[in-house]
Amino acid sequence: MSFTKRSGIGRREFGFTLLELLVVIVIIGLLVSYVAPQYFGQVGKSEIATAKAQIDALEKALDQYRLDTGRYPSVELGLNALVQRPPNEPKWNGPYLKKAVPPDPWGKPYLYKSPGERGEFDLLSYGKDGQPGGSGENADISNR
Repeated sequence: MSFTKRSGIGRREFGFTLLELLVVIVIIGLLVSYVAPQYFGQVGKSEIATAKAQIDALEKALDQYRLDTGRYPSVELGLNALVQRPPNEPKWNGPYLKKAVPPDPWGKPYLYKSPGERGEFDLLSYGKDGQPGGSGENADISNR
């Protein structure tokens, strides 16, 4: 802090000079530039973990659907068959999810294929970029 004398009254006012404020802003900027990349890297990891957990929960709900009805829902019925009774499905004993089918952490719907290319069904998210393939946050996340 600096002391400045104002007007001829003889009183002193306390305040920061422009230079002191600029130094503080630069220090805060340096701290943010160091911390922000680490923080946002953790956000990406948590989104991937969330997608894996959601796929696992959807996979368990699909397995329960199969136990009740004898088959997995068709691609036409999709994952909505887990929350709404499909027409002409007398053995349906759902809903198999407490809430609507969630989108992936990036706001896109999960892709469901039955029969799948790697198993009885495939359930996947294309990651942050929404495109097949990729690495890191853009990598595909699937049940197989």
